[in-house]
Amino acid sequence: MSKNKFLQWIILFILTLSTTKMDAQENKTNQNLNAKEQSLVKISSLTATGNLESLKLQLNAGLDSGLTINEIKEALVQLYAYCGFPRSLNAINTFKSVLDKRKAKGINDLEGKKIIVGNTVEDKYEQGRKTLEELTKMPQTKPAKGFGEFAPRIDVFLKEHLFADIFVSDVLTFQQREIVTISALASLDGVDAQLQSHINMGKNTGITENQLAQLADLVQESVNKTQANTVRKIIGKPLVPIIKSDIMIRISEIEIVPEFLEEYKSILKEEASASVKLEKGVIAIFPMFQQKNPTQIRIVEIYADKDAYQFHLQTPHFQHYKTSTLKMVKSLNLVDMESLDKETMSLIFDKIK
Repeated sequence: MSKNKFLQWIILFILTLSTTKMDAQENKTNQNLNAKEQSLVKISSLTATGNLESLKLQLNAGLDSGLTINEIKEALVQLYAYCGFPRSLNAINTFKSVLDKRKAKGINDLEGKKIIVGNTVEDKYEQGRKTLEELTKMPQTKPAKGFGEFAPRIDVFLKEHLFADIFVSDVLTFQQREIVTISALASLDGVDAQLQSHINMGKNTGITENQLAQLADLVQESVNKTQANTVRKIIGKPLVPIIKSDIMIRISEIEIVPEFLEEYKSILKEEASASVKLEKGVIAIFPMFQQKNPTQIRIVEIYADKDAYQFHLQTPHFQHYKTSTLKMVKSLNLVDMESLDKETMSLIFDKIK
C-alpha cells in the first residue's frame, strides 16, 4: 500500500469514527422517554397530587405498557419520602384495588424482580452517603452542611433510609428513581430547590434535557401548566403561557320565567358541572342569581380559547341544556369581556385549589 493511500485510509477511518460518535451523541440528546418511563412520570405526578381517580387509569396504563407490579410498588413506596405517607399509602391502596380488579378479569400481570425487605449493611449511613455521591457526582460530608449540621437526625434519615434502605433495591434503576422523584417534585408547590437538585442528579444518571422537556409535558397533562413550567424554567426551555392570548371570557345575562325558575336552576347546575369536569377547554362556568331578584341569572364563562368554546357548544350536556330550557328563558344577553390583568387572574384558580 502506497503512503498516500494509507493516509487516505486513515483519514477516512477517523471521519467514520467521528460521524458515528456524533450520531450517537445526537441520538442520546434526542432520546425520548419510553412507554414505561412515561407511565412512571404520570403515576408519580398523580400520587404526589392525590388525584386517585386519574391514578387508577394510569396504573392500568402503566401495567399495560410493561411496568411490573413490583416496579410500581417500589415507585409508590419511594414517593412517601417526597409527598408523605398519606399520599403514598393512598396510592398503594389504589394500586391494590386496581390489581384485584384486573385479576378478577383474568389479567395476570407480571410480578417482576423480587423486592427484598430489609438492609443488612452495618453502616447504612455510609452506604447512603456513597449513593448520594454517585447521584450528585460531588463529595458528601458527614453530616451534610447546613441542614445536616442544624438537624442531624434528618441527615441520618436521609442517608440511612432514603438513599440506603430504599435506593438499595435494584427493582428500579437510579435513573428510574430520579424520573419518579423529579415527576413528584415537579407536581408540588414550593420545592423548586429540591427539584433543581434532582434534575441535576437525573442528568447524572443519563436523563437527557429532551426527556426532561417531555416529562414537563406529561406533568402538564397530569397536573397543570404552572407546575410543568417549573421544570421548563430550570432546564431553560420556553415557558407555556398559563393564560392563552385568545382566552374567551363572557358574562351571560339571563332572565327566567318565574314559574320555571327551580327547574331551570337544576338543569343549569347539571350542565355547568358537566362542562367543567368533562371539558379541558372550559376553565370556568360559574352560575349565579341576584339575591333580590332570583329570576335574574348571571353566568361567568371562561374558555381556554375560541376553539374550546365552539367544542363546548357541540357537547351533549350543552345541547340538552339549550333545548330543554328554551321555553324557560325570557331574555338572554351575551356580553364578551376582556381581562385587565390575565396573569393575576390565574392566581384566583390557584387560591381556589
